[in-house]
Order: sequence, then C-alpha cells, then structure tokens
Amino acid sequence: MGEGREKEAGGGAEPELESEATVAVEAVMSVQVVPAASAAKVPEVELKNLSPSEAEQQLGLSTAAVGAMVPPAGGGDPEAPAPAAERPPAPGPGLGPAAALSPAAGKVPQASAMKRSDPHHQHQRHRDGGEALISPDGTVTEAPRTVKKQIQFADQKQEFNKRPTKIGRRSLSRSISQSSTDSYSSAASYTDSSDDETSPRDKQQKNSKGSSDFCVKNIKQAEFGRREIEIAEQEMPALMALRKRAQGEKPLAGAKIVGCTHITAQTAVLMETLGALGAQCRWAACNIYSTLNEVAAALAESGFPVFAWKGESEDDFWWCIDRCVNVEGWQPNMILDDGGDLTHWIYKKYPNMFKKIKGIVEESVTGVHRLYQLSKAGKLCVPAMNVNDSVTKQKFDNLYCCRESILDGLKRTTDMMFGGKQVVVCGYGEVGKGCCAALKAMGSIVYVTEIDPICALQACMDGFRLVKLNEVIRQVDIVITCTGNKNVVTREHLDRMKNSCIVCNMGHSNTEIDVASLRTPELTWERVRSQVDHVIWPDGKRIVLLAEGRLLNLSCSTVPTFVLSITATTQALALIELYNAPEGRYKQDVYLLPKKMDEYVASLHLPTFDAHLTELTDEQAKYLGLNKNGPFKPNYYRY
Repeated sequence: MGEGREKEAGGGAEPELESEATVAVEAVMSVQVVPAASAAKVPEVELKNLSPSEAEQQLGLSTAAVGAMVPPAGGGDPEAPAPAAERPPAPGPGLGPAAALSPAAGKVPQASAMKRSDPHHQHQRHRDGGEALISPDGTVTEAPRTVKKQIQFADQKQEFNKRPTKIGRRSLSRSISQSSTDSYSSAASYTDSSDDETSPRDKQQKNSKGSSDFCVKNIKQAEFGRREIEIAEQEMPALMALRKRAQGEKPLAGAKIVGCTHITAQTAVLMETLGALGAQCRWAACNIYSTLNEVAAALAESGFPVFAWKGESEDDFWWCIDRCVNVEGWQPNMILDDGGDLTHWIYKKYPNMFKKIKGIVEESVTGVHRLYQLSKAGKLCVPAMNVNDSVTKQKFDNLYCCRESILDGLKRTTDMMFGGKQVVVCGYGEVGKGCCAALKAMGSIVYVTEIDPICALQACMDGFRLVKLNEVIRQVDIVITCTGNKNVVTREHLDRMKNSCIVCNMGHSNTEIDVASLRTPELTWERVRSQVDHVIWPDGKRIVLLAEGRLLNLSCSTVPTFVLSITATTQALALIELYNAPEGRYKQDVYLLPKKMDEYVASLHLPTFDAHLTELTDEQAKYLGLNKNGPFKPNYYRY
C-alpha cells in the first residue's frame, strides 16, 4: 500500500469512433513504451476499434486479454458470484475446474466456526480465574491448570531473538533490499495462530494429497483459512466474474507464475483465480508480518506451493523466496511482485532464468521505482507492467483503503482515542491523503510534511498545516510516514519525541523510520503485545513502535476486501495481457495499463452499489469527440 505519485502524461485528442451498445469488447489498446530517460512520463494509450485478429497485427491488447473482458453469452451485467456453499473452489495447480471442496470445506461458515477452539469442548472461565471444560453432554469438569507464558518486561531481560538468524545470504539480501526484512524481535513467538515456536522450516508437513511442496506454520489450520477465503470471495465481485468468464478459455494455460505478495484471504482469491485460468503458481510473502497462517495453510492444502508464515526472520524471508524460484524442472515465465524483492532476487541470483521471463507485473511504488532504475541503466531485459500507477490502484487501493485501514491498525495495536490527538503525517500523496482525511474526521489535529509544492498546496487547501518535522516533533502524539523514501524519521527525531509517542509507517518499505539506530545497548526494547514494542530511553522516556517500522495496516490489522478486489482484477488482466501478447509488442521497458482497462475494472465493481451509469447520446459523444463506451478521459487527466 505504498504511496504512489501521479506521473505526467502526454497524448492528443482521442479520435472519434463508432458507437457500440455494449462495452467495447473489440476495442483494442496499444501502449507506447516509457523511454527510460523520461520515466516520469506516462506512455500514451490510443483506443482503436479493431477486431481481435486486427489487434494482433496492429499491437493492441492480446486476443486473450480482450476475451477475458467479454461478457458471457447473453451479455448483460456481470453475474454476482454464487454462494460459497454452491460453488466449488478454484482448482490449484494441476487440478481441473471440476475439482471440488470436501463437504466440510464447502459449507458456509457459521460465526462460531471462526473461533480457534476445540470443537468438542467449550472453555468457560471461573470467577477465581480458573477454567472449566463443558463437554457435549453438559458435564462440567475443572480444566487442569497450566502455566502460560506471560509478557516479559524489560527488567526480565527479554531475549528477542529466539531463533538464531543464519547469515549465509545476508550480505546479498541486504544489497538487494531492506524493504521487508531486518527483523529485530522474534515475531515468530508472537504469531496469532499457534503457540508452537518451532520454525516451519524444521517441520515435516504434508497435505491431504500427500504433497510436501510447501512451508507454512501449520497445515492443520487449512479449514479455518478456507472459510476466510470464502468470505473474501463475497467481497471481490469483479475477480469472481473474471474467473467465471475466462476459465473456459484458460488464457493463462502454460503460464508459470511466481509471486511475492502479502498472503491474505484476498490474495488467495487472486491465486485461485489465476489457477482457474490455467496458470501454475508458486508463492512467497513480501512482508514478514502480513501473512495469515490459516490462509497459507488453506492454499497449501489446495495444492499451491506456498512458502510463508507470520513472523519470518530475515533468513526465512529470502529462503522462502528461493524455494519458490529454485525448483528442479520448473522454470517460471511470469512474475507478480509487490515491492520488487522477488524480481531483484531472480535478477541477482538467477540471471539466466530472469532472461526467460515473459513479463513482470509490479503493484507497489517501491517495486516500480526499482524497475525504472533497471530500465534507465539498460538492465531490464523483461517487459514490465506498472500496476501501481494505474488509476484503479492508485486512487482506490492507496487512497480509500488507507483511509480506513490506518484507523484499524492504530486502534488494534494501541486502543487509543483519536479525538484531540496531535498527528503528523509525512507525505501527502494518495496514502497520506487517505490517512489525513480519516484522522481529521476522528477529531485529530493533523500536520503534514511534504517536499512537493503541488501536494503541499493540496494539503493546505484541504485544511492541514504544512510544517517541517523538526517544528512539531516534540509535541505530536503520533508520527506516520507514507513517503516511499528512506530515513524520513531519524534517530535525532526519535530522541526528541515526547514520552509515549506512537511511531508507525504506512509505506511499503521499512526504510522510512530509522529503526536500526534504536538497536543500541543504551535503549531497552519491551514487547507489550504482537507488533507493539516500547523502546525505552535511559531517562525512562519511551516511544511506541508499531510493526518495527513495517507496513502498519497489513502487519497489524487487515485491509478492506472490496478495494483489494479492484487491485487484484487489474493484476490478473495485466498478467493475461503480458503473457498472451505476441513477441515484439512489448519491449524491454516499463508500461502502464491502458485507460480502457482501468475503466473496465471500475465498471465491474459498480453493480455492487446498484449504481447506474449515464450513457452519452450519439450527439453528445460526437460533441465531445468520444466513443460512447470510452475511454472517457485523456491520458493526461488527473482524477
């Protein structure tokens, strides 16, 4: 959910095209390459009313990408996904579309089924603090008293690193990225789903089909994960519609996709959709704290090779990525990345494999920045699609998602009240705008720091005071970074903060807060709850550091499923287009999605709101010089 910047774009007026009664199924887009020397400019996109066969000749979208956008026979609005109880799950790799859930997994989950308790007993706490077990027949017995681990405070000299970190790949990994690693405390012992501190790498696990090609926390949690995936499907209408429309044609048949994203229920719906469209997938996590262990288990049970668990160490993080990539007899040909760690790992470790990749789809500002750096240096030998700067990602995932999830993450970790609190938000891009709007609505006093005069003026016009961080650092209660930069909050800032100041990051990378400077002997770290650390100075002052400076919303809470449906649908269409594009259509550079595809993704989500678009008359369309079915804005339009 890193911050994205809108880029300037050039382009002339759209040519007048013939009107059509339905979505321009045969409308095909050609994408102009972004020159490496001027990566800040958006490639021009032209709409051409061509048949699929003509599209292949004139460098429009591939026939498969257009086919994925064609409504099923009979036309009309996309159908809503069937209830989970009536719909078989998307097959994993190697499974046909007819593969079905087991009866237990196919049932609609009841509210009580989401509790991670023993299904045969209920626990009831006595007034004296003990527990009672209530068996199915109603018999009440006293539970044996067990000694549970308590939170260890600073004077107990808590040892954070329970498991020694291997350093075999450390030098290489640090040279590649610090965006998702550098774990200080043993987050593995603070996971939300298991008290077992044994590393998943040391376990021998198999799914019900006998496969062991995965590494998750506990494969036995698969049933709970399946229920979460089914819930997510109900809030991802566009992705489910795309799965239903295109799974017959299998536009990704033969695609071998290696992915590195947050592994959540929403990502699982995307992965299963890719599998239903014919792709083979192998997956790792892009963040050591954001993985939902039960969802990872459900994917592994379905046959997806998944290597991820909540609370990985630095060595675990790179080991998981390598297990996805380095497989005998399996050559990936597509990359779906979030942050650029996977792309960089293959580029550095397996250069020959990297040259055989057909396309890269990247969704974060951090990863896109790396791709542009490679392109500028002439080292990008693979076509790449910049999803981060597509309208449907930047304006919805970055703005609306963060507007809701910033409050969720802060509330879950600190239980604080926002009214009257003084907050400084570093960066007023789309993520910063969402954070500021949410906090202002809750009654907080919000300050903004910004380097861009245009974004700075927007902040002022929105009613926020623009300051330098040094001017308010002693008085604010919360510091939030969302710039995509490094060392935005330095040790000097941290030293000057007031007691109990909360420090967190909403950008993708963990480089914005100088957490490394806090790892010194004179400072004491105290873990108070999962993803919440008190860092204590010798004079007793303490700050509250959330998720060790990593992405707050996905590390400490969840994000709205509906918004992720928009991004996931965009990613799926980008993969279809890159994979099916004829050789030579896309050069070794970075491209943006055509605006028509952005509009199509948005239109798939409108039926959820019972929204009704106004249609242009022929006279109006002619007056504006537009096709009645879009695109409706020029490429340089700022939404």
